[in-house]
Amino acid sequence: MSRARVARRIAAAAAFGGGGISLLGGAAIGVLLTEARLAKRSVGGSADAPPRADGRYGSAFAHHTEEPELVLAMVGDSTAAGQGVRRARETPGALLASGLAAVAERPVRLINVALPGARSSDLARQVDLLLDPAATPPDVAVIMIGANDVTRRMPLATSVRLLSDAVRALRAAGTEVVVGTCPDLGTIEPVYQPLRWLARRASRQLAAAQTIGVVGLGGRTVSLGDLLGPEFEARPRELFGPDNYHPSAEGYATAAMAVLPTLCAALGLWPEADERPDARRGEGFLPVAEAAVEAAAEGGTEVTPAQPAAGPRGRWALLKRRRRRPLDREAAAADTEAAIEDTAHESA
Repeated sequence: MSRARVARRIAAAAAFGGGGISLLGGAAIGVLLTEARLAKRSVGGSADAPPRADGRYGSAFAHHTEEPELVLAMVGDSTAAGQGVRRARETPGALLASGLAAVAERPVRLINVALPGARSSDLARQVDLLLDPAATPPDVAVIMIGANDVTRRMPLATSVRLLSDAVRALRAAGTEVVVGTCPDLGTIEPVYQPLRWLARRASRQLAAAQTIGVVGLGGRTVSLGDLLGPEFEARPRELFGPDNYHPSAEGYATAAMAVLPTLCAALGLWPEADERPDARRGEGFLPVAEAAVEAAAEGGTEVTPAQPAAGPRGRWALLKRRRRRPLDREAAAADTEAAIEDTAHESA
């Protein structure tokens, strides 16, 4: 069965309440459990709470524009929360808020409701926090979810359905949504074969099915295969954190650089010329399932809804490989310190 067909089946099962697709036969269960126990001895997991980076970024722009601040929400698991780094400025939320403020030349308010260890089943609670009737919905939400669904064996169709419910609620509130799809778990160093192969297969299947569900609801996805993918496999000591599982500061910066262009494009802030597909970079219009599978195999690839929405081969999507925007680390550090200070004053 082709990968695109598998992804379509998972997404269809999610839409109609099915149970999904089994990855293993009974004979493989014993081998998998043995490898999993060995991996758990080597892969750590920090119990420390991730640093809080909530606050207002780019405050200097408030003196140069009359436009209101943008509100950016981070939703999802430990990756969205920034687990594994010690400084707030190193979290993906802080990097994205600072980068977005620089591109928009407007202040950006960061709200992070992500929870380390969360599965897709926690997304409804997080979205409820963001869509409090007493508050204005965020302008854009970045969701990073899926790794814990794979490691804790949540049915893939269930995972996609829960993510789709969250995206639907946010879109109904007028919030743009960018989803960083499930990273490639097959590159975690202490994980050996055949568990490594199974982890890669499951995470890529989930990433592709997530894309089909999200794009169908008007959201955009960015493959986070690079988050635990080829770049991490080549430079694990630089891009993995001390627990061998969560990214290091350099790793989060790599992920943020991949997400930032799509985040800006979702808000109409990216140059119009860059919105046209570039065939030289392998960009173009594809049936959504084919675009989803191709993106899952290559980190940093964006999939966005396309017009016309449907054709003889079903719904279509635009596959883009955007040029990454370098992040100004010093500006992000200064922004984070100011944001945390402002938040402390507001709470006093």
